[in-house]
This record gives sequence, structure tokens and C-alpha cells, in this order.
Amino acid sequence: MGMLGEPMGASGQKIRDIATALLSRPDEIMLEVGAGGELLVARLRVVVAAMLLLLPLVNAMTGGTVAETMIGLAGAVFVNVFAQVWLALARRKRRFQWLPFASGAYDATAATLVLILLAFNDLPSALNSMIVWCGYVLAIVLTALRSDGRVTLFVGALTIAQYALLIFVVFAIAASPENLISSEYGTVTLSNQVQRLVLLVIFTLITTIVVYRMQRLVEMSGTDGLTGLPNRTWLLHRFPRLLDAVRGDGVSLCVALIDLDHFKRINDEVGHQAGDRALLHVVTTLQEQMEEGEWLVRLGGEEFVLLLRKPLGTSWERVDGMRRMVAARRFIPDQGADALPLTFSAGVCSYPNEATDLSSLLRRADLRLNLAKRSGRNRVLARDA
Repeated sequence: MGMLGEPMGASGQKIRDIATALLSRPDEIMLEVGAGGELLVARLRVVVAAMLLLLPLVNAMTGGTVAETMIGLAGAVFVNVFAQVWLALARRKRRFQWLPFASGAYDATAATLVLILLAFNDLPSALNSMIVWCGYVLAIVLTALRSDGRVTLFVGALTIAQYALLIFVVFAIAASPENLISSEYGTVTLSNQVQRLVLLVIFTLITTIVVYRMQRLVEMSGTDGLTGLPNRTWLLHRFPRLLDAVRGDGVSLCVALIDLDHFKRINDEVGHQAGDRALLHVVTTLQEQMEEGEWLVRLGGEEFVLLLRKPLGTSWERVDGMRRMVAARRFIPDQGADALPLTFSAGVCSYPNEATDLSSLLRRADLRLNLAKRSGRNRVLARDA
């Protein structure tokens, strides 16, 4: 029982972890990817909407009724107008946080509205129109491009709820079984409709898992494997948004480039595994002192970037205080081994007074870091010589 219970418990924990990840707000890289996906969906929606204008024409040429043709034309015009609206909003990337939810809800609801219009002309068509029903599937699948599990679950749940309500209303309206029989759309059966609902659930689950896998892959690309800190990729994607926030709030931003002193000597003396533990020791010490609005990023090796939403003088005091704390907490590589001193040098640069983009800020901070190294290490410089 114990052996059986352990895998079951592990599986349950895995499911909970997946659910937590899907229901959480994606990180900056995923949000940036999702914004690009939203724009791609908007452009695809415009193309599909334009193609829908051909359907009423095809319907009329193949012997369809005037009512069906007019309904199809009205629906196609409606879809095209809103497709342009969504495209205009999507071009303003990440300006509207509600946009993925709203446009996803629109995609699902548009299919429902077309089915309702069809029902006025032929009641069975509301449930047996396979072409329009596929609009639900398309609405769910397209959420994968938005890279946000919350959007996929929301659109999937909305689609299932709307179609289930439509089934209930159609069966309630039908005065007799004969009202659910159509020469063009066949016979509507409850069994068939339940199967379609199950298919919508399956499409939602599959799309959700695809989004989860995408999130994990992107998360790994933006996270340092050893320390769990954001990495250079995260910094490149996050920094433009951070600058926008700083400009909007009217506050200062400082970039501190941190490099551990004589770290190669530690790797040579106690080994690379102990060196990794030394890095984690420093990261833990720094994180314990960090405040809200500060981000620590590992660029690679023993080099880090600390972002602070503070003026230059205050930022220098913060980084220098961290330097003293790191120097005070000696690293013990193994049980019983002698404690090793760990120190770092840093260069601090401010936005917008000294530089206005990430590359220039890092370059200026690197010059001060090198000056700190040449001046004897274990110090923080916020001014040029």
C-alpha cells in the first residue's frame, strides 16, 4: 500500500503544481510571448473574417435559402468589423491586460451568436451546424498562442457553458421531437450533443497542457538553472517594461553590476561543487536583504545584476550594505572545513541621468566595476574616477 500510495500522492502533487502554474500570472517573458501571440491571433482573425465573407456567396450559389444567405452575410460583416477592432487593440502590445480574455470570450461568443441566428431560421441548425460548432474549437485552440493558462481555462469554460446553455434552450423550445429534425442538418439527439460537450472539454484540456509545456520551456529559458534567479534572457525582456513603469511613476532606476572577488580561486581550492554552493550562499545572503521593487539577475558565472528603483546615492548605500553583509557571512564549504571569506565588487549606474538603455547602463556600470576591482576589490563605486 505504501508503494502504491507514494506514486498516487506524487501524481496528485504534480496535478496541483500544474494547476497552480496555470492559474498564476505568467512571468514577463511569457507575457511578452503572449502579447505577440495575441497580435498573431488578431491578424489571423482578420484573414478568417475576410474568408467568411465568401460563405454567404457560396451558400447562395449552391441553392441555399435567402434567409440563410442573409444571416451568413450579417454574421460575416459583424465578425469583420470586430476583427479590425481587436487588431487595433492587439497592436498596442500589453497596453490592455484584459485583452486576451476579452478577445477570447469574443471568439467563443461569436460562434454562439451565429448558432442562435441559425436557430431562428431552422432550429436543428443551432446544434447540428458542424462548421459553426468548429468555431468553438478554434476559439479554444487559439488561446495556446496567448501563452496564458488562465485565458485557455476561461475561454474553454465559457465555450462549454455557452454551448450547454444553448443545448438546454433548444431542447426546451422544441415542442416535439419533429422540431429537432431537419432535412439539411439531420436529427438533433441529446447523446450527440453530450458527445460534443465532451469534445470541447477534451480540446480545452489538451490546449491547457500545451500552454503549460510552453510556459515551462520559456520559464527554463528565462531562469538560471543553479540559483533559480532570472537570467539574461529575462532581463532583456523585462527591462523595457521596467523602464516604462519607472517613467510612468517618475522614480529613479539604478543598475548595479556585481562580480564576486577571486571566485576562480574558490573553484580551484575546494572544487566546482563547493563553488556552486558558494554562489547559492551569496545569492541567499543578497535575497535576504532585498526589498520590494528590487530584482537580482544572474548574468552568468559569478556576475549578477541588481535593479533598484531608487536614486543613485540611496542605491549605493543599499548595495554597499549588502557587500558588508556578504563579507561578514563567511562560507563553510564542507562540515568541519575552514570558513572562506566571500566578497564582491560592484559598479552602480542610474537611469535616466547617466544612460537611457540597458546596454549603456551595463557598460557604464561595468566601467565602475572594473575600477572597483583595480582599486583593491570589495567595494562599490557609483562615480567615475
